[in-house]
Amino acid sequence: MLYVFDLDESASFYRDLLGLEVTQRTTTAALMVDAESGCQLYLRALGSNAPHTLGGIGLQCMIWTAADAEELRRCEEILRKREAHVTTGHADGFDWVEGRDPSDVPVMVSFPGPDLVARQEIITRIYAW
Repeated sequence: MLYVFDLDESASFYRDLLGLEVTQRTTTAALMVDAESGCQLYLRALGSNAPHTLGGIGLQCMIWTAADAEELRRCEEILRKREAHVTTGHADGFDWVEGRDPSDVPVMVSFPGPDLVARQEIITRIYAW
């Protein structure tokens, strides 16, 4: 469950960035699914005045895995076009791109995933959130 400010804006963002499609929807919630992998993301709109405190309990960042290096570059382009790109990095045999969703939640996409390149340490970037 990801709480968001604006449901339409967030659904559009995750559709463009990750290829998720809305399969169920109400006025304040949406279920987004990746038909290929079965990954699910529930969005629930709380409005523009909802607080999101960094360092508090709850989701602080989502990290997804791109299918290949080309997909990772596509994600970076989407973030740049939306003016949501924060940084691009490399650590321990994998690359990542970080951005912010429309509700200012950090989102990272990496390649290759931990199933192909085991993570040997916690990336220091997580301490910035």
